[in-house]
Amino acid sequence: MGIPAAQLHARAVDLCAHGRYPEARRALQRAEALTDDPDLRARIEGTRAHILDRAGDPVEAERTCRAALRIDGISVATTAVLTGQLGMLAMYAGRFAEAEALLTAAIGDTLDDTALANMRMNRALARMYLGLLDGADDDLRDAAERYRRVGTGLDVAQARHNLGYVALLRGDLVEAMAEMSAARGPIAAASPVNAAVSDIDMAEVLREAGLVTQGERLLAAAARVFGAHRMPQPRAEAEFQLARSQLMHDPRRAARTAASAARRFRALGAESWAARADGVRLRAHLAAGTIDRHGLPVTGVGRAPSPSDVAAAATALRRHRMTGDADAVRLAHQLWRARRGAPTDRVRAAADAPLEVRLLAHEVRAARAAVAGRQAEARRHAGRGLDELLAWRGSFGSIDLQASAAMHGSGLVLAGIGAAVRSGRPDAVFEWSERARHLSQQVVPLRPPPDPEQAADLAELRLLRLDLPAGQWMSDPRAAALASRVRQRQWSATGAAGHERRHDLGAVHAALDADTALLSYVFGPHGLACLVVTRGSARIVELPGWAAARDELPGLRADLEMAAAVRTGPLAGVVARSLATRLEALSRALVDPSLRGIAARRVVITVPGVLTGVPWSMLPGMRGRSSTLASSASRWVRERGGSGTVAVCGFAVGPRVARAEEEVRRAAAHWADARVLPAPEASVDAVADLAGGVDLLHVAAHGRHAVDNPLFSGLELADGALFGYDIDRMPRVPHVVVLSACEVGRSSVRWGEEAVGMTRAWLHAGARCVVAAPVVVADDEAGELLSAMHEGLAAGLPASDALAAASERTGIRAPFQCHGSGF
Repeated sequence: MGIPAAQLHARAVDLCAHGRYPEARRALQRAEALTDDPDLRARIEGTRAHILDRAGDPVEAERTCRAALRIDGISVATTAVLTGQLGMLAMYAGRFAEAEALLTAAIGDTLDDTALANMRMNRALARMYLGLLDGADDDLRDAAERYRRVGTGLDVAQARHNLGYVALLRGDLVEAMAEMSAARGPIAAASPVNAAVSDIDMAEVLREAGLVTQGERLLAAAARVFGAHRMPQPRAEAEFQLARSQLMHDPRRAARTAASAARRFRALGAESWAARADGVRLRAHLAAGTIDRHGLPVTGVGRAPSPSDVAAAATALRRHRMTGDADAVRLAHQLWRARRGAPTDRVRAAADAPLEVRLLAHEVRAARAAVAGRQAEARRHAGRGLDELLAWRGSFGSIDLQASAAMHGSGLVLAGIGAAVRSGRPDAVFEWSERARHLSQQVVPLRPPPDPEQAADLAELRLLRLDLPAGQWMSDPRAAALASRVRQRQWSATGAAGHERRHDLGAVHAALDADTALLSYVFGPHGLACLVVTRGSARIVELPGWAAARDELPGLRADLEMAAAVRTGPLAGVVARSLATRLEALSRALVDPSLRGIAARRVVITVPGVLTGVPWSMLPGMRGRSSTLASSASRWVRERGGSGTVAVCGFAVGPRVARAEEEVRRAAAHWADARVLPAPEASVDAVADLAGGVDLLHVAAHGRHAVDNPLFSGLELADGALFGYDIDRMPRVPHVVVLSACEVGRSSVRWGEEAVGMTRAWLHAGARCVVAAPVVVADDEAGELLSAMHEGLAAGLPASDALAAASERTGIRAPFQCHGSGF
């Protein structure tokens, strides 16, 4: 006996839910041949319409669905199902208001639990696009409850995933990541297509958190899946989201990607989606002349859109009720005009507009005031925008999420710094230097509770990193899934214990003694400048030589690593001379003009992202001085001298490090109470336990910086890497941490101001000072220099003074730097 037609139709619906459309189409053909029932034939046609739409034929899909509604003898319930199907087709085409109306008309008492849950789930999607978030939330919670009653686990997961998307639209990245991560397992298990749909939304969460590289990988993989399954609409949606992400850091690529997405949407008749893609393309063209996250001007995007182009795009978006997108295009054009001194329209942004739109409005006002010479007004508008941004992310304790603020606020920071420098007022420059530093560091994190599941995930990642080729391990699907889960748990678990207060310039004057100076470097539209502060004075120093000197930075890292590797022979002299030339050029550009006439023996330094990686202690102009690279001047004022008396020291040795045992033996000899973990015993857990019981922790191990995932940078220990995320799991960290490991002093600059890496992870966890180098240091030099530093520490010197004294005593100029409060 064959399978009944109704059962074949149910199988086809299930196959559609799992993205297996060719099999679903065959099941429908068999079902259609076995039934004359008008209700069932109509529902078969409705399912066929869905398949046609997913295959890229929305016009035929809608014709098929409307024809099904005209079949004689269909029931009220079937009419409701088909009306809801029409609503979904309207939504896929971007006609969201029409979709919401059709789905509302379809919802009624004639539907069973499953059908009603489907309708409310679909209406929630339309309401999300229309900004009706409370209604969407109600629909999804009702749908999830109905799905739980009928036992469809995949549907429950999809409802939960969509609740995560509602949280994303409300700006709650922690809740969005938690819901989507919890739902992904069942969704991904259903089919590659379902996993790809889920990943498009997850990529939006990552983008809003500033993790664009990870998000763009998900989008590229999703586009490949949709292409392989011949699903042009979802493929175009993935391309659109990719363009939105690229807009934040690569407008040239964003313009090309958005144009391609718009062509795909128009070929499908999805005009509202095409309008959204056009909006992103126009915004990419308007980004010409801005500064990217590396401090370089954006050029070559293409012809700037005309006012009529912008008006047409905004009108099209409003016609499709895409008010936020329309406002973003309009304000991007106003910003482009304001920066060029052209007349601008009145700047408006509703209180309930998306955060991106509200921040753009503040930036336009600031730019308009700055061009008119009203620098104080420009600073006020930029400051109000940053205050609004910080109010949004004030509860985020995670280091990842704190860094995201720098992405959203980079334009406002540049506007404020530019206005401050143009004012010529040291107090204004200091305020904006500190605003830039605090943008991602204002929240004091609440230490997360123990999390055995996260510990297990990190342990598995350690094993994968050992087994897989270096540089490729994060591309492994299992490693990527574990990394995502670790990130989600850290976002959720790390709350805010409070907020750090910014100090004013007067507080810094009071904190500085006669032998200490502050160099606060600021980068903005003007270029680079330095605010030089002593106990009795403050002055702004323009640094025009920076433009030429910055070209030395790419080669500097190579020279430092070559100098560590090539110690003898004729090439050693060539490398040494090249390195000395670069260091002298950087010193002339950065330090010599700033410290001219300053006799201070100690220097506190704060820097923007463009100066990340400068080996300050090696610059000729810093010779004879000790320095500390502070997270912010305000934090240094609060924590100065906070490393306190070091009484108990812990030392850990990683595997396969030449002369590490000797380095640790020589350093430990200076201390009465030194606890040493030799290489076989220095596991991640053992080092974490050691860190909790000492005042100073010294780790001699191989290290590797992960550029795209800086918190997965690691110190190689007996059982694998100690990651940045492991540091957050430590109940207590030492006041001083010494990392004698190549690369772990490096940071990844995400958004102009924010540098993230192992040093930041230790400081975020509560360490007051971290001594580390951004490049390889020769083992014998590291051992001798750090042993001499411990001699000074044991004698009671602060970490920065001990390091500087060790360098003078040994004659070794190495790129070790004190980060945080080194004195």
